[in-house]
Amino acid sequence: MNAESVTGWLEAMGVPPQVVSVGAEADDAWCLLREEVDGRPAWEVFWREQGNRYDWARFSSEQVACFYLFGRLTWTQALRGVVGPVDPTSTPPGGTSVQQ
Repeated sequence: MNAESVTGWLEAMGVPPQVVSVGAEADDAWCLLREEVDGRPAWEVFWREQGNRYDWARFSSEQVACFYLFGRLTWTQALRGVVGPVDPTSTPPGGTSVQQ
């Protein structure tokens, strides 16, 4: 997963696109930004509201930053009841049942 694909994965989990901003700061959104820190690339993840950053985290790996954002927002979706455990009798599109 990278900065280009994370929004698609989040959308697939039911996260509204308007609450995620990749590459730019936006109010009332989770932001994923690439920054230069001491001449090295870093990726920052945070919630921005009224021009302030909350729950800020910095990572040296783009993949780790994306998985952090994905995990955090997917967990929120699970708590809201939007996603949850797979029904063992269900069959995903183009797939086979979990129970075999």
